[in-house]
Amino acid sequence: MALAKKVIKKAVKADPVKKTAMKSDSKKAEAKTSVKKANAKVNAPATKAVRTKVAERRLFNVAVVGATGAVGTEMLRILEERDFPVKDLKLLASGRSAGTKLGYKGKKIKVEELKKDSFKGIDVALFSPGASVSAIYAPIAAQAGAVVIDNTSQFRMDKDVPLVVPEVNPHAIAQYKKKGIIANPNCSTIQMVVALKPIHDVAKIKRVVVSTYQATSGAGREAMEELAKQTADLLSGRHIEPSIFPYQIAFNLIPQIDVFLDNGYTKEEMKMINETKKIMEDDSIKVTATTVRVPVFFSHSESVNIETAKKITADEVRKILKKAPGVEVLDDPSNNSYPMPFDAAGCDETFVGRIREDESIKNGINMWIVSDNIRKGAALNAVQIAEILIEKYL
Repeated sequence: MALAKKVIKKAVKADPVKKTAMKSDSKKAEAKTSVKKANAKVNAPATKAVRTKVAERRLFNVAVVGATGAVGTEMLRILEERDFPVKDLKLLASGRSAGTKLGYKGKKIKVEELKKDSFKGIDVALFSPGASVSAIYAPIAAQAGAVVIDNTSQFRMDKDVPLVVPEVNPHAIAQYKKKGIIANPNCSTIQMVVALKPIHDVAKIKRVVVSTYQATSGAGREAMEELAKQTADLLSGRHIEPSIFPYQIAFNLIPQIDVFLDNGYTKEEMKMINETKKIMEDDSIKVTATTVRVPVFFSHSESVNIETAKKITADEVRKILKKAPGVEVLDDPSNNSYPMPFDAAGCDETFVGRIREDESIKNGINMWIVSDNIRKGAALNAVQIAEILIEKYL
């Protein structure tokens, strides 16, 4: 009990976005290191190409809107990690956060209050401030000449705004000129389509049934703090009072993410359904989803069942996914090897395991998909879009 309290206390005090993982199994830690090295083959070429272009052209003025949030701070970290060609960096947030200083490449940059005149001279604006704020300020930024990459739900289903996952439909970025805005998909949708698109290209997916197990970080920094506090309080015998979530999240599952709609689905579930079709550019794919919030800090997990038009075996799926960009296959049942949330936390890859044929139908495949929802599910995907944007279109 004392050890558990100590761990929880440490989690509360630490900056959760840094995701300092605790590994009890050295072999898993070594495997994760090898996965990171393998991922270089996916990420390095694009970054190298961008750097080459920079030498030929110029650096870019970048704004991060919602800079103090969980996704905003991760965007900063990834811009630095990938050496994005930044000339001037402007950090924007609400008036409440203005004056805060955030680190970038050894410097402290002061966060400014988001205003209508904040985007003068900005080339690329990364947005993650909440849909209502994006609705107002993304068009203003675009009108000022910036290309907006918006992480909120505000523009995802707008027919004039491309919804992009670079491993799936990078060509759609070219459509940004219609409104000056590119939409970043929902976190749970991103990791699923990264794994599904290579299979769809080979065997054509007819139907998808997905159940998600989504981390609290998907609801923001305060949601993570609520999980940590509730866990500590319950272990100490103290009464808890839910605030961010409708019910206790510690030691519990909540089968509701976002509000319920008239059809009985939640808004989060309908996002997955509609966004999948748009990104995959195939309205014939039937999708049904159940989304669940789980007491995990980082990384969403998904149980996915697909039905294909063409028969495909589990071994064929493994071979396809091992060659797919952004995917890492961890699938060795004989050694109890499969992806878990703490494997994916802090990583860029989408991990896939538990690949097996569905014995209840003729052409069915089951799989388990895990990815860091703050990185690939949000910040990394946005920066990858920006890399392609500056390399090919600006």
